[in-house]
Amino acid sequence: MPTNEHVIEQALDRIGAGYVFPEKAVVVEAAIRSRLAAGAYEGLDGQALCETVTAHLQEVCPDKHLRLLWTDEPQSLDPVDEDGGRAAFLALMRATNQGVRRVERLEGNIGLIEIRRIATAEEGASVIGAAMQLVANSSALVLDLRACVGGSPEGAAMWCSYFFPDDQVHLNDIYDRTTDTTRQYWTVAHLAGPRYTDRPVYVLTSEVTFSGGEDVAYTLQANGRAVLVGGTTRGGAHPTARHAVAEHVLVTVPTARTINPVTGSNWEGVGVVPDVQVPAEQALDTALKAALRRVEEEPYIAAPAR
Repeated sequence: MPTNEHVIEQALDRIGAGYVFPEKAVVVEAAIRSRLAAGAYEGLDGQALCETVTAHLQEVCPDKHLRLLWTDEPQSLDPVDEDGGRAAFLALMRATNQGVRRVERLEGNIGLIEIRRIATAEEGASVIGAAMQLVANSSALVLDLRACVGGSPEGAAMWCSYFFPDDQVHLNDIYDRTTDTTRQYWTVAHLAGPRYTDRPVYVLTSEVTFSGGEDVAYTLQANGRAVLVGGTTRGGAHPTARHAVAEHVLVTVPTARTINPVTGSNWEGVGVVPDVQVPAEQALDTALKAALRRVEEEPYIAAPAR
């Protein structure tokens, strides 16, 4: 069983090597080493150690993705198996219907899709396309992201692509420290379901909405493609890798940062602020009332099948 000191040293090595802001990594390391030398982590068990170190990390650098996590599932410490947590994420998505919790048609022909996580574009394409097919002829659409806690940048771009007419919309840029490159994300040319371009879209958010869920909400809002309803989100805009530093301890290290081409910024630390701020539990009712008013004013007539 590794000592707390060993776990912390391994975590600091990962942060120093990968954190997207190298100058902040230096400050973080100095602060945590100072607390380590002062005995701040002596006698803590695994769960308590993770919570304490995370609090200290975010006290110095308030990045909600920068943390130590306890996991009941043993993790491989073999460098050959290191994949930044991708395999575990893919397994989780396969077990949870690629993040799509429910799809419904509500009163007034309003579509509803509840998304808990943002799948990868490759594995999630068919499920995302099927969800969009089921709401294809609705008069308005509500995307419920109130419990969406993250996911894939590529998947976020795919979800957003359904609400634009073609592949000509520049959605996001992501700068990656590891490769010192910036990747552009544009709307996808070919989708597994029909686009939803000529009707109103409402996105529900809450204080739980995080990371990939925030990406979808922020991008649609910045492009004027959706009305956001609910609470301000948690504020995590940095794509992150997970590394095992002990059998039951992971360090999550933000290795990249998002830059929106419309705003020139992102939602890190401040969250996505909805257009209509209401308590999260009231967001669906509020959005449905607004959608029904829009539908009455601008009725949607579905085109005949060809």
